[in-house]
Amino acid sequence: MKLYHGSDVIVDKPVIIAADRPLDFGGGFYLTSDKAQAQKWARRVMFRNNSSVCYVTAFDFDLEQVDKELKLLRFDGATRDWLEFVCANRSGKVLVRDYDIVIGPVADDRVYSVVIRFENGEYELDETLKRLKVETLSDQVLFHTEKALKYLRFEKWEEIR
Repeated sequence: MKLYHGSDVIVDKPVIIAADRPLDFGGGFYLTSDKAQAQKWARRVMFRNNSSVCYVTAFDFDLEQVDKELKLLRFDGATRDWLEFVCANRSGKVLVRDYDIVIGPVADDRVYSVVIRFENGEYELDETLKRLKVETLSDQVLFHTEKALKYLRFEKWEEIR
């Protein structure tokens, strides 16, 4: 499986980074199987850091092997469990993190506007999930432990313009 990471630096040796802001799945190293999503992330990091360049780094990853050897938390779509997990992480609640990797949808700006309405009590759970089902959701893969990072194999990087 090919995974991509977007940044304003070339990342050929990934590291676990503590979250300095609320993120969907908490701190770690984020990737996606969607190259266009990684390009969006790279541009966002470039603007946030006031950099002049951004990159997408490609990695090879054997999900079947990892599934047998590590603890995975997987969300198959925008489910109730995914929504509660994202809301907890985005609100800064400390969750028990006894997993190595988390896989699930990205709560991008469009999706997160629905999540915020849920958090504010504007939407009930069923209404929120119904609205999320119609969205096209990119995936994200969070590597949460150093042990998990050992399963990533650097392939190449490219500058994004």
